[in-house]
Amino acid sequence: MTFDQLDARAAHLDAEHAATDLRERFLLPPGVVYLDGNSLGALPRAVPAAVRDAVERQWGRDLVASWNSHAWWDAPVRVGDAIGRLVGAARGQVVVGDSTSVRLHQSLHAAAALRPGRSVVLTEPGSFPTDQYVVAGVADQVGWRVEHATPAEIPARVGPDVAVVVLSHVDYRTGELLDLPGITAAAHDAGAVVLWDLCHSAGAVPVGLDQHHVDLAVGCGYKYLNGGPGAPAYGYVAGRHQDAFVNVVPGWHGHAEPFAMADDYVGAAGIARARIGTPPMLSLLALEAALQAFDGIDIGDVRARSLSLTRFLRDAITDVLPDAVFASPEADGLRGSQVALRHPDAYGIVQALAARGVVGDFRSPDVVRLGVAAPYLTHADMVTAVRELRDVLDRGEHRDPAWTTRNAVN
Repeated sequence: MTFDQLDARAAHLDAEHAATDLRERFLLPPGVVYLDGNSLGALPRAVPAAVRDAVERQWGRDLVASWNSHAWWDAPVRVGDAIGRLVGAARGQVVVGDSTSVRLHQSLHAAAALRPGRSVVLTEPGSFPTDQYVVAGVADQVGWRVEHATPAEIPARVGPDVAVVVLSHVDYRTGELLDLPGITAAAHDAGAVVLWDLCHSAGAVPVGLDQHHVDLAVGCGYKYLNGGPGAPAYGYVAGRHQDAFVNVVPGWHGHAEPFAMADDYVGAAGIARARIGTPPMLSLLALEAALQAFDGIDIGDVRARSLSLTRFLRDAITDVLPDAVFASPEADGLRGSQVALRHPDAYGIVQALAARGVVGDFRSPDVVRLGVAAPYLTHADMVTAVRELRDVLDRGEHRDPAWTTRNAVN
């Protein structure tokens, strides 16, 4: 297609998907196409006022009474329930606080306690580096052997020696969406527990934690959930495992009677048992406000919009740049909410695009990652991104020394 044809097609698709256009619920800089929501979500419109209220009225005026009068104490579970709605978890199974690394560490130790006597943790070699580091660290602590298999190999590999299978629902580089139902069922058939990292799927893809009988899950609050930089993470513990859940970081907020100040630890009932210590309340309340952007919206409708956007983006790139090499899957059902390209000058391309107002990101060694946060992006935005990408490559801007020098964060 020509760009005129792409513009016309985009207008038609935007009209078709108008009911799920939530851009007015976000505060986005004018003239920017933001394709990095899978790294840091855009600012929801409700957040600034909520943070001001938390600082000026709750903390500033009501001080310590806010733990009761503004229900600060209940926030980790209350916000957990709001996230639970987006990942298919019934109330009382998600708790918010701490970082993804802490939640992953905690959940792996819980898995070890759920499957004593088993010697292997099974994961894939290309998972996010932090996940690999935490898996290796916990394996050393509990005496597991770390084994690697591709997602396609895992159902055949999982056996009676495997305690837990740990995977990211969406590959952070390629955007490949893994078969959560199939892998979970195969692991359960072998008696293993399954732990899913939802960082790159929650808020963008239906997960169905309860529907697919997932055991444990973790995820961050700052990508597609738009909770802001450093937003607290969350952990999911299926209700059937909560009585047996062993909290390896037994902080006082997870105690059955936290204000009794008892000498010995006794875990609370239900998901509160997975709480650790005092959460970062300002960040937690910002995340709670951010989740209002999904009010009245079904995650299946977000997924439908996402698939239309990513399919259109991929097809437009193919039309305009027929030599483009994709890292992300061709099939819609195998793709999360991003389109990834491979190019030897990927870093320079990302920087040159950002200078033109199209913000994506780079993943080593050669991936241009274009994250499509469906609630605040349009098909017209996709055309803008492709037009700028074509111009960057045609003009050789990606080889300009101004864009090839690596920043500390890239």
